[in-house]
Amino acid sequence: MAKPRTRYVCQSCGSVSSRWQGQCGDCEEWNTLVEDAGAVVTPFAARHNLRGGGRAIELVGLDREVPLPERMSTGISEFDRALGGGIVAGSATLIGGDPGIGKSTLLLQAAAKVAGRGLAVAYVSGEEATDQVRLRARRLGLGDAPVKLAAATSVRDILTTLSEGAAPALLVIDSIQTMHSDLIEGAPGTVSQVRASAGELIRYAKESGCAVVLVGHVTKDGAIAGPRVLEHMVDTVLAFEGERSHQYRILRAAKNRFGGTDEIGVFAMGESGLGEVGNPSALFLTHRGEAVSGAVVFPALEGTRPVLVEIQALTVRLASGATPRRAVVGWDSGRLAMILAVLEARCGLSFSTAEVYLNVAGGYRLSDPAADLAVAAALVSALSERPVAAEAVAFGEVALSGELRPVAHGALRLKESAKLGFERAMVPASLAAEKAGLSLTGFRTLGDLVDHLLGR
Repeated sequence: MAKPRTRYVCQSCGSVSSRWQGQCGDCEEWNTLVEDAGAVVTPFAARHNLRGGGRAIELVGLDREVPLPERMSTGISEFDRALGGGIVAGSATLIGGDPGIGKSTLLLQAAAKVAGRGLAVAYVSGEEATDQVRLRARRLGLGDAPVKLAAATSVRDILTTLSEGAAPALLVIDSIQTMHSDLIEGAPGTVSQVRASAGELIRYAKESGCAVVLVGHVTKDGAIAGPRVLEHMVDTVLAFEGERSHQYRILRAAKNRFGGTDEIGVFAMGESGLGEVGNPSALFLTHRGEAVSGAVVFPALEGTRPVLVEIQALTVRLASGATPRRAVVGWDSGRLAMILAVLEARCGLSFSTAEVYLNVAGGYRLSDPAADLAVAAALVSALSERPVAAEAVAFGEVALSGELRPVAHGALRLKESAKLGFERAMVPASLAAEKAGLSLTGFRTLGDLVDHLLGR
């Protein structure tokens, strides 16, 4: 039998080292190597013996017919949308998010809806007592839901209990960092315990056909705590995003073996829990009676769903010699610096003596390069104190040369804008020929847009 030896596992990338060192040699992160005691290290010769002990495997072609995986609806359409149509039987899903964002609330609501259809559902909490879960269920109006509750942290006890009868259709583990396996030494939450506990639960899901949902804690950087290999082990990784000070929440798929990762689910936190938002644009648009300088509406795209958000800019002139400030919320500060540089170098505008503040209304976070044109229009409007028409939207990518480049799904963005009552759109010239039910104004360069906004 191979002798157990101590090894060290990187919590960031999952690489293994035979000795501790300050920096991981693979991902180059510092102080991420953690001792993983009890591991069995197989001798080199045995690892490279290609002849003994193996068995022949069957090689198949790509042209075989494969049935689509069977999905189970959670009863929450926004949740199903993010999953790609529902939870796949026998799958393992990991959902992470900041503390207090609503992960447990969302899963308790989904568990209640699934159980309400006559399916067996088990909810195991390692952080709360069963009475605490019951109190939350009553606040959400789910006190009568036939969900089986348990407060446990031993994976062996959980699996032994579940194996006594028929496997449930859905098993929720809240959270994976509180679970421990008696097969591995170490406290709950360590790299070895998280990996071993998740491995046993995933194996149970594959063998029994039960859909397992694991709740994961996140670090201060927003990454799921524990070994990086955990995200590789599961089938689906969901991120529950949002600010606790704001009403909305976004459920986004970062990995999905059974569907795409371009869809999102939008929720609003209320007194009775998380409610679905069928029209997300209503959350992020400011309803104002008259046009205001520095405000421009941008049709963002999340998967196949257009979401209209308002981009707000404010400029404040400073006295000579003062250092201007640049503050941005909801967008990339580096991209803001690039847009300001293009406006100065290509369009002749001066922001060097002005403080610039940029905000995406409603706490929404943008990563779409199509927002360049809307940001530039908001900055020009704020600097000149000339409002952009309230019934207009703007989108397009800005190149360093000042050229406006087309973006993906322009027709879909325009269609959604027209559906919500907007009448005009400022777009790159290549999109001006689109038929979308609203008046289009195309611009070849950013300078053309500036001339249009300033009335030159």
